[in-house]
Amino acid sequence: MKYIIIMVLLAGLHADDAFGQTREELIAKNQQYTGAETQKEHYKAVYQLDTDNPDIVKKAFRNINNLLKDPRLSGKLEVELVTFSGGTEVMRKDNKYEEQLLGLIDKGVRVVQCLNSLDERGYKKDELFDFIGYTPSGNGELVILNNEGWTVVKP
Repeated sequence: MKYIIIMVLLAGLHADDAFGQTREELIAKNQQYTGAETQKEHYKAVYQLDTDNPDIVKKAFRNINNLLKDPRLSGKLEVELVTFSGGTEVMRKDNKYEEQLLGLIDKGVRVVQCLNSLDERGYKKDELFDFIGYTPSGNGELVILNNEGWTVVKP
């Protein structure tokens, strides 16, 4: 208990030092912020899409495209979109997402479908777009890439 009280007091002392600035100084400092600076030569992000909710699908495409436009990451970025579960529907030929998916591929995004989800849904590869890649499992893909330093993004 004494340890917790000491930690709370020390945290309070540190917070007082950090917040010793006036509101005007803090606002001015905040207004000058222009975003984090890149520190690495290469960044990797994998977007997981596990739903066919049109709002979420649209958000995923928009988020990826916005990431690709970030000038700080120009020439430093590797991106993958992996679909599984409900996201499998996005990859079906009878769906409306062909042009958006091809647009991502044109920009260098790897577009990948989980094979487990195909089996679970009883779909064959010929029912999906012929330009996509495959992975044995979407979750496995996320685990492997995350452990290799990729940022996992769920829109």
